[in-house]
Amino acid sequence: MSRVATLPTQIMLNSAIARGQESVANANLELGTFKKVQTYADLGADTRRMLTAATMRAQQQAQKDVSQRVGSTLSLYDLALTGVHDSLNDLSGKLLSAIGQHNGGGVAQAAKEAFDTFRTALNSSEAGVPIFAGGQTETLPFVPKTLADLLTLGSPAAAFANDQTRATAHIDGDTDLSYGITADEVGTGIVEAFQTLAGLGDLPKQLTSAQEDEIGKAIAQINKGLEPLKKANGRNGDLRKHVEGLADSAEQRITLLNGVIGDAVDADVRQVATDLSARSMALNASYAALTKLNTLSLANFLLP
Repeated sequence: MSRVATLPTQIMLNSAIARGQESVANANLELGTFKKVQTYADLGADTRRMLTAATMRAQQQAQKDVSQRVGSTLSLYDLALTGVHDSLNDLSGKLLSAIGQHNGGGVAQAAKEAFDTFRTALNSSEAGVPIFAGGQTETLPFVPKTLADLLTLGSPAAAFANDQTRATAHIDGDTDLSYGITADEVGTGIVEAFQTLAGLGDLPKQLTSAQEDEIGKAIAQINKGLEPLKKANGRNGDLRKHVEGLADSAEQRITLLNGVIGDAVDADVRQVATDLSARSMALNASYAALTKLNTLSLANFLLP
């Protein structure tokens, strides 16, 4: 039986279905990526502005990453030097007590423990690289392994294997930041104090005047040796605050730029979900209309 002539209507419906399928696909893509455009080129006239903002954001992210990495290293310096400072202050207190009580029974052990803390701190590392070694990484910056090794050391300078290279980091604009502390910078005077204590050996409970004089000498050397350490850690603290400030500023700029870029490219998920539902309903209606149209024939219109 002859069919109703529906070709023009079918063409129109097929075109509507194709547009509906594309619209639903685009809505699904937006919903899956949370982006209303998939490339900056899709923004048209705003493309250049968004590319500039994206470049600035990448630069600020790099500044933030470098600042945080440098800040982490500076924190390790602070941790190590603070540990040495506290340990030597504790040792000085024990030495003063020994002189006051004329009892040297615990001096040798206290000196060994403080030396171990000192050695461990100066040989601290980050990702396997000694932080007090300067530019060389083949040898630990503080060489002696025991307090007794200092007896044959000679000059305190012989205890150190670091060089004088400082690390640099490109953080802010065209500025290269130099940072770093070397083992000999903070440790030379302290080694002198440990050499004095190593020379005393195991002391008796009843100290002689000469032994007390040597302990007093060691205390003075500790106090003098701590001065470069405190100055170095003070400079390190100032630099750490500066670097943290740079990281915070970069984070604020990143947040601002994220807002600028987000306004242009981020999808309103709720609105997209609503649009997707409406578009899907329209597409299903088009499918239904096409199906019904394809089943029509003249028999539907003939009287019985």
